[in-house]
Amino acid sequence: MKAMILAAGFGTRLWPLTIGRTKPAIPFLNRPLIAWTIEYLRRHGIDDLIINLHHEPESVRDQIGDGSGFGVKISYSVEEPEILGTSGALDRVRDRLSSDTFIVVNGKIITDIDLSAAISTHRSRQALATLVLRPNIKRERFSEVIVTDDGRIDRFGGFPSPDSAGTTDAPLMFTGIHIIEPGIFDFIPRNTFSDSVRDVYPKAMTAGRIIAAHVAQGSWFELSTLERYLAISLEFLGREGRDSIMDEGCRIHTDAEVTKSVLWKRVKVRRGARLSQCIVGDDVTIPEGAVFNKSVIVRADIAPPGQRPEKALPGQVVGENLVVNFG
Repeated sequence: MKAMILAAGFGTRLWPLTIGRTKPAIPFLNRPLIAWTIEYLRRHGIDDLIINLHHEPESVRDQIGDGSGFGVKISYSVEEPEILGTSGALDRVRDRLSSDTFIVVNGKIITDIDLSAAISTHRSRQALATLVLRPNIKRERFSEVIVTDDGRIDRFGGFPSPDSAGTTDAPLMFTGIHIIEPGIFDFIPRNTFSDSVRDVYPKAMTAGRIIAAHVAQGSWFELSTLERYLAISLEFLGREGRDSIMDEGCRIHTDAEVTKSVLWKRVKVRRGARLSQCIVGDDVTIPEGAVFNKSVIVRADIAPPGQRPEKALPGQVVGENLVVNFG
């Protein structure tokens, strides 16, 4: 069985961490985020992978290569000149996915959901596609998925109300994990942008095809915003009794303080500086006596002026650094 990892997005809400790299290429606990997805698939016996790329494609290829370092085989589909969407991405490689059931996974998640159990549900339901869902206990801003009593997807709804967070009747949300039959290509338009949830699955359901739901347990994390990136990093670190992490080449002055923070490669924190709940990019120097809280800090010279994405938080240049406050 083959799998496709979706890694072509711009990651605008993670800007400025996505300057020069696509979202799945950012480090999470000192490893590329996409590496967690690759290893998740391999644990379930799936080792023939396709990764689609668009924004800063070399940032993934340089770190992942042909997959041999992870015990898998990887090929790439670079979408140029335009990004193609989740189903448009499949259309571009339909010749490689047309012979058997395949998996599609979003490249920005970390999970231990039992994929083998989801595949069993898919086969028992004889579905065209099966979407892996989970209860959205916290009522976070993920679209609701409405499921019929017989386990079919009925429709995709809006965001849940946060007022009833923690109740037992939590809405269901999509995890970004699909199990799909090649027959889905009958519903995917050729050579154009298309989205699975908005365009393709509704068309298949209207035609009477089964789009099934598999409601899963297990942990699931989606790193799509600066605040979520830091919170999830700290949660993982807390399991190990740590509150901060530093990558190779970092130097922290003995009179500096770093708490609840993530430091990428070769960060220098000078005398008297204080960092709390910060994410610090490669090669940043935190000046003597500087104090930052709930901030992302990258080198200002990597961020061309006037090129902040529309959905990104605003930043300001402070000395040699670009600082974006969040939370």
